[in-house]
Amino acid sequence: MTSRQSGSAEHGGGVRIDLHAHSTASDGTYSPEQLVRSAREAGLDVLAITDHDTTGGWERAAAARPPGLTLVRGAELSCRWYGTEPSIPLHLLGYLFDPAAPELAAELTRVRAAREVRGERIVELLRADGVDVDWAEIRAAAAGGTVGRPHIAQALIRAGLVATTAEAFTPRWLGERYRLPKDDIDVFRAVRLVRQAGGVPVMAHPRASRRGRIVPDSLIVELAAAGLAGLEADHEDHFPAEREHVRALAGELGLLVTGSSDFHGAHKTVRLGAYTTGVEAYRRIVAASSGVGVLTDPA
Repeated sequence: MTSRQSGSAEHGGGVRIDLHAHSTASDGTYSPEQLVRSAREAGLDVLAITDHDTTGGWERAAAARPPGLTLVRGAELSCRWYGTEPSIPLHLLGYLFDPAAPELAAELTRVRAAREVRGERIVELLRADGVDVDWAEIRAAAAGGTVGRPHIAQALIRAGLVATTAEAFTPRWLGERYRLPKDDIDVFRAVRLVRQAGGVPVMAHPRASRRGRIVPDSLIVELAAAGLAGLEADHEDHFPAEREHVRALAGELGLLVTGSSDFHGAHKTVRLGAYTTGVEAYRRIVAASSGVGVLTDPA
């Protein structure tokens, strides 16, 4: 059985759960409405909308939720571990938190504003080197979502300078030469704020070495003691050995394990439901939350 199959078949029950997907509220290419409709068409029973540092797609996704699809509202927080030099960026999935919780809402607002500044600075660097991209056009293409590097990648594709998003993220372009640091949230503070807001924090793709540096297991041990609830194991950026390592570590620490597509629409080739979460892990997330409830059909 392949890893892509194991996420749904291994856990039985026929329930297909994808807990990591993005819309145009951040850097996905599907609107919140398209995202929930496509999830149901893909045979999913549960979908989490987890845009980067924003809950901006929640209301639209909820209004468009098709019958038979349960919607989990969440966000993917841009975090950083400052316990090493240079510091290491990482992502934290926060599920079912209260979007009005003041400290968390303020942090997300700050990070989104910093993303906008960073995006404009990257465009300025590109233009200084004679690359014909336009900030106003990129912001318009983002359709109200916070501008991220994938939006700039799309501008490079439109300009005929690269063929794919993957090429735009190579060292010659946004992967290194035109990459600038983000203003992230300290990961311990992020875990605390998600918990305070009644949410459930799960670390996204913690062993994705193909993305760059990864944090040590010792940090995950500390985060588990601080309130981290789970680890995302089944993910396209994890090699098989990395998935197994995450599962073993989660087992040692008593953390739940998720699997998710990390769907971004046309920005990535992975499909909705390519990796899924077991029913028991999903139930643990719902039981541990007190911020907002899942949105589902009446029993």
